[in-house]
Amino acid sequence: MKSLNSAGFALVLLLPIVMTLLYGGVHQPVLALFYVAVAVLIVIWSVESWKSRVLSLSRSQLQLPLFCIAAYALLQTIPFGSAADPSGLGAVPRMISADPFATRLAALQFLACAAFLAFAIIHVNSAKRLRRLAAVLTIFGFVYGFFAVLQSVLSPEAIYGIYKPNAARPFGSFVNRNDFAALMVLLVSLPLGMLFSGAVEKDKRLLYLIAIAIMGTSILLSQSRGGSVAFICEIILLIIFTSKARGTKNLLLKLGLSTVLVAAVIGGAVFVGGETSLGRLSDKDVALESQTEQTSRAHIWASTIKMIGGNMPLGVGLGAYPAAYPQYDSGSGSQRVEQAHNDYLQLISDGGVIAGVLGVWFLVLVIRQGRESLGARNALRRSLAAGALAGMIAILLHSLFDFVLHITAVALMFLLLVSVLIACARSYADDVEETVSPPSNKPGMVMPHRRASARTAV
Repeated sequence: MKSLNSAGFALVLLLPIVMTLLYGGVHQPVLALFYVAVAVLIVIWSVESWKSRVLSLSRSQLQLPLFCIAAYALLQTIPFGSAADPSGLGAVPRMISADPFATRLAALQFLACAAFLAFAIIHVNSAKRLRRLAAVLTIFGFVYGFFAVLQSVLSPEAIYGIYKPNAARPFGSFVNRNDFAALMVLLVSLPLGMLFSGAVEKDKRLLYLIAIAIMGTSILLSQSRGGSVAFICEIILLIIFTSKARGTKNLLLKLGLSTVLVAAVIGGAVFVGGETSLGRLSDKDVALESQTEQTSRAHIWASTIKMIGGNMPLGVGLGAYPAAYPQYDSGSGSQRVEQAHNDYLQLISDGGVIAGVLGVWFLVLVIRQGRESLGARNALRRSLAAGALAGMIAILLHSLFDFVLHITAVALMFLLLVSVLIACARSYADDVEETVSPPSNKPGMVMPHRRASARTAV
């Protein structure tokens, strides 16, 4: 039983990392591997439940919107009557989706992600596992960020030196630089939360600072404007989350730490890439390119709004955006548009009012869970909750301008942070409270105190 549970936790932790290394999990063979891994998690859960004679389920509502939107995607592919075939050869089944096959694939993806979140909530069930998860993600973020920086210098056009995408500017293992930056914003969130909350031991603070600086430098070198803005927003949010009612001195310390981190990140980016590493944010020629890009993005958004208006209230079908977009595009049509470059617009265009309501429900649940988890009495859980919530909000802001949550690796890392946020609101028998000082100690001495709790049920 214990070995099965440990295997489930290891798979939950490793799956987002493996998807990241395999080009972000966007190719069909890699997606097939993801679905197989989820099937293995289902088998592990089934065997555990059978042996223990207890059905292990989470009561968290945060998983429900994902299951509901997967069910709605399947509903969009059900034939409701038929329409006359323009060729006169027969009747064509009438469905909500403009591309039923793509919508079925989207339903499978949502269902797999919902199952991953459910299993993550179940298996992140102790303080020890929270600490291990934070340590693994911090180490991976440091190593992966360092690798991405090296690759940007030695082989900037080819991923791993072997795969050169066509008409794309890769970074790290991602074809799209914005996707890499979004993933790093998520990875850096937990060590940032621990550092800002003072949950890092003194002898490890320098290591955490170096890891955060490398991850931040990789975000800046990726030249993703959305990622850079999300990273800054993440730091600002952490200052707010960790400085509440702690005095002006504490706030000034956090501002000073933020200034040092930002300076280190900018210095690292300039050291590695030279002054041109910041050119995408300031160069005049690139500014003109940026204006053209923004105009194109604005055009896509305008066409998407037309699509929303023409297909209310049910949408064109989840995953059917590329098939439906051309009839609403007033441009030349010389380029195929597969994403709206705004996750919220695309959610409503694909799923209509129902998907919009489910999205709002999910956001409300995140905010409610965040408030509960930030109130945790344990210092470690409170720091991890602050980091996870800041990283999630930063990515939700990034999603206003890109489609980062459509990438499997980014979506899984986001959901893993959701499970961390939920886990931080629970008390555990192996919690270590570092702020309790027994009366027998000398003044100023602080001794760790283990606090058991009965609230260990998922």
